[in-house]
Amino acid sequence: MTGPVFDAAFRETLELLLAWRRDVRHFQTRPLPEGVLDRLLEIACRGPSVGNAQPWRFVRILSPERRSALADQVDAQKADAGKRYAGERKALYEGLKLHGLREAPEIVAVFCDEQDGAGHGLGRATMPETLCWSVVTAVHTLWLAARAQGIGLGWVSIIDPAELNTLLDVPQRWRFVALLCLGYPARETETPELVRHGWQERLDPATTRLVR
Repeated sequence: MTGPVFDAAFRETLELLLAWRRDVRHFQTRPLPEGVLDRLLEIACRGPSVGNAQPWRFVRILSPERRSALADQVDAQKADAGKRYAGERKALYEGLKLHGLREAPEIVAVFCDEQDGAGHGLGRATMPETLCWSVVTAVHTLWLAARAQGIGLGWVSIIDPAELNTLLDVPQRWRFVALLCLGYPARETETPELVRHGWQERLDPATTRLVR
């Protein structure tokens, strides 16, 4: 059996996809087509996982009450985190939009199922955190698959995991990893929002590499 051939045109398109994979916070409210989210989650499950444990668990949040409670929790966490800043940095922080929980058509919480038998422990005896890292790869796979269909994704991280687990009533062994907003972006750009707003510039890739 011969594998697929990824030619130069495909490689260029892949680089373009990576460049346009942005953290979206501003969404249109129009819904995704029927079945698209299910298909994207199926693709996410093709991500690599330590010991083939496949520990990712996805919770689609449809309840308006739960969505509203999540948005309120994140807003409260943002206000609390803002206390560490002062002056111009504080003003800049307060102007940032950190989530689209109220307008994005789809909200998905992602967890790591830390059951002892997952993958029979293979590959994580010395680094058990690789189980959660596997879930992160699934999120990134989902991110790229969504972007390829013109769908934006925003990763909300400023939330208390214990409160979220309680709100969604998930098994205790599930460890919260990500809260995702999905939908069509209100505007398209390849520039990260935090760069546009002057929060943090992108690093020169050369500064991130060492040779030993």
